[in-house]
Amino acid sequence: MALSAEESGRLAGLLTSHDDQVTQRWTEIVTGSLRGRLSQAELRRQVQELHRAIVTVSEQGDLDLESERAAELRAVLAELSQGRARQGFSATETAVSVFALKEVLLELLDAEQNPTALRDYVAFSSLIDEMGLFTFESFVRTRESLIADQAEQLLELSTPVVKLWEGVVAVPLVGTLDSARAQVVMERLLQTLVDTGSPYAIIDITGVPAVDTQVAQHILKTVVAARLMGADCIISGIRPQIAQTIVALGIEFGDIATKASLADALRHVLRLTGVETSRRASRREA
Repeated sequence: MALSAEESGRLAGLLTSHDDQVTQRWTEIVTGSLRGRLSQAELRRQVQELHRAIVTVSEQGDLDLESERAAELRAVLAELSQGRARQGFSATETAVSVFALKEVLLELLDAEQNPTALRDYVAFSSLIDEMGLFTFESFVRTRESLIADQAEQLLELSTPVVKLWEGVVAVPLVGTLDSARAQVVMERLLQTLVDTGSPYAIIDITGVPAVDTQVAQHILKTVVAARLMGADCIISGIRPQIAQTIVALGIEFGDIATKASLADALRHVLRLTGVETSRRASRREA
């Protein structure tokens, strides 16, 4: 709800003429709702910024939160929401910091006993409700963005690519391999192959609890992508239970080398590169 030019003027006058009182009382009310989780100085600074933004836009004429003139006020509300979301406050605690202005205005209007006090309070309350909803929406968007970033970071941490030997990298998979993780595995493996120039990659599924058709397809796609980059893949961690499941499902890995353990896979790769042969030759010469 937008305030008329007259209502906006009365709001600006009310907040300006009682500047210190409004700031002090507003801070006191919000302090109680936050239970001391924010310093008094920081909270007072936030209240003063919001107070100043409301006064500024109110002095320019009719106050509409969605108008271009209210851009600064929306920016202050968004900054408040984003800061509270990152600090771990709830959406309710954040919105209460705005709604607390209602109580402050009610006390001021009661003290002045203005004939338009009731009408003004209803109009001011509607505006504050809009501000609170805007704050809530900004908070939710920020929290969703934080959750998405954290999920992406966890996804990357759960799919590391490690260098086992010169020319040999490995991807130890743990947990369920879904489409999102499969995409991350493929991207990180291919990038590591490019960065290291490794001709061999070991995909270890020891930590994968079960292999179904979908998981097998994800693994095969990763192997094919690596081959297109000029690298051969070996799949390790084929336990008896997983081997039986693969056979029962009719899944075929074709000419892809498979090993029971990561150690077996590494020995296989070293044998292909001639490292083990060289060592045996050195022992015979000795």
